[in-house]
Amino acid sequence: MTSAPALGSASDVGDLPTSELLTHGRTALDWIARYLDHPERVSVLSQVVPGEIRQMLPVSPPEQPEPLGDILRDFETQIVPGITHWNHPGFFGYFATSSSVPGILGELLVAALDVKAMLWRTSPAATELEQVTTDWLRQMLGLPGGWFGFLNDTASISSMLALAAAREAKPELDIRARGMAGRADLPRLRVYTSRHAHSSIDKAALALGIGLENVVHVDVDDEFRMRPDALAAAIADDSANGFLPLACVATVGTTSTTSIDPVPAIAEICRRESIWLHVDGAYGGVAAIVPEMRHVLAGVDHADSLVVNPHKWLFTPFDCSAFFTTKPHLLEQAFSLVHEYLVTPERESVVDFMNYGVQLGRRFRALKLWMVIRGFGTAGLAARIRAHCALARQFADWVHADPDWEVVAPVPFSLVCFRFAPSGIHEEVLNDLNAKILERVNATGEVFLSHTKLDDRYVLRLAVGNIRTEEKHVRRAWETLKEQSITVSP
Repeated sequence: MTSAPALGSASDVGDLPTSELLTHGRTALDWIARYLDHPERVSVLSQVVPGEIRQMLPVSPPEQPEPLGDILRDFETQIVPGITHWNHPGFFGYFATSSSVPGILGELLVAALDVKAMLWRTSPAATELEQVTTDWLRQMLGLPGGWFGFLNDTASISSMLALAAAREAKPELDIRARGMAGRADLPRLRVYTSRHAHSSIDKAALALGIGLENVVHVDVDDEFRMRPDALAAAIADDSANGFLPLACVATVGTTSTTSIDPVPAIAEICRRESIWLHVDGAYGGVAAIVPEMRHVLAGVDHADSLVVNPHKWLFTPFDCSAFFTTKPHLLEQAFSLVHEYLVTPERESVVDFMNYGVQLGRRFRALKLWMVIRGFGTAGLAARIRAHCALARQFADWVHADPDWEVVAPVPFSLVCFRFAPSGIHEEVLNDLNAKILERVNATGEVFLSHTKLDDRYVLRLAVGNIRTEEKHVRRAWETLKEQSITVSP
């Protein structure tokens, strides 16, 4: 029988010495500072081909420890070339995001503490800071008192929790105990949302067993907003056919165009029909921090739940999604499950956030959001959001002024939907031209844009949201678009 190898010294089985953290931590911080100060040294969109990064990496893990200095050098030579740089001021794709200095410091401290914020007891400060910070955010958004907030990873999870609470709001369904499978007594549940809502609503229906066929995508108006009359008609038709209308998801800042659904009218319909109203303000909701944009959340005070993402437009490192509801007891009814090893003597007098969702272990996200809010202040955050919206309007003005280009959707926030559209060219050809322009612009490495389709038109999207984006970056994007349009013109 072979005996196990003897343990070595404490240094062989413990962590690396903190002197290594100090030495190489300084190196890492220096790299981060240079990265943020000189973004032009990297291509916004990674220029590698599929498999290229993997080919540079060993196929097996190292048997012996490797120096941290070597690892950091490999990070720059092997990893950075394969990064598409969301934290670059020339990143205008999807919803442009960015992390900030206070947020990066917060993330560093979160990693050091390695808190699991599930029970109050597992770190009282994590729970109570989350309560305070989400209430700060509630006040910043102009929401009235009575909203319960907590932090998730993404809006996808927050919206799924909202639909789970909507099921619990109808106790006669008894879904927590009996589930949904094989029940002849359970009507088909219906969820209503805009044709331009985020795909996470469909995924939530998949995860909860509601099914894609039961997500009703309501027609939109000419500004790509959900039509209340079409919603009311869909609900009435479903009720007449034996379906059970369960929930409606209105969007403040739709994914393709950032349109704002008419929440007050939708809320009135949901109230009348006893339907849960969830508002997806993942992107656009935080604009309510700007005093003159407070109207974007009009009607939300009549909703049952809301999600906004500080990691989108509040310069907080990913991931950090804030979920609010006026009915937290329904989430508790849906998800609370306390085994004996989780019972604590103070449980009746504290909040244990594990009871409001699927996850047991939860990251200490509140720390970085707390540091961002304090580092910039409400006025500073509002000023940055206001500046981004102004840059988007300026870009839209440049597009409007060029006869070969057109803006194809309203610009309520900091995203512009536009396309190359010289007169006399068939729509199919225009779609192909715009796809080629996008490919060539992104290949320059100076800026990165994404696209969508609106009424079968291939449309380019420029989203301003990075904290370091200035007019010169937006102007360079416009110059690059015009340069590349010349190369593809028929």
